[in-house]
Amino acid sequence: MVKKVKTRTAARKTKAAKTRPRAQRAMTKQAAGKPELQYIPWHTIPLEDLNPLLQRQFVVGQEIMLARVLLKEGCVVPEHSHHNEQLTYILEGALKFWIDGREIVVRAGEVLCIPAHMPHQAEALEDTIDLDVFSPPRADWINKTDQYLRGQK
Repeated sequence: MVKKVKTRTAARKTKAAKTRPRAQRAMTKQAAGKPELQYIPWHTIPLEDLNPLLQRQFVVGQEIMLARVLLKEGCVVPEHSHHNEQLTYILEGALKFWIDGREIVVRAGEVLCIPAHMPHQAEALEDTIDLDVFSPPRADWINKTDQYLRGQK
């Protein structure tokens, strides 16, 4: 019987991998070679508190990102834009968007498709759970450089 022995280098790589967020590990693995199948129940992803009214979780694929966003009534996502195309699907609640010179209310069961580079702002009209799909994945979310979402109402 052959016993596997971890080298010091392999042990360091394993430890380093466990300390990086799941999204960064997934991006690193995918960039390194063949895309991997991922099965990830939402309950295994910790909720990230961005401010007292906003939490999120996300899963990153090779060219797409799915985010579950929880907004308390009154939460405002300040105006911003990004190079990512975005689909927003409201599971529960309602969001009012200011986009392209219009106000659009998106309610449970409805979808909004936001083109890349289009400035938009949103406010939760009630406690809301939405799923956002981004292509390509949002690097600012993965790297936690999304200051427009942190520490604000």
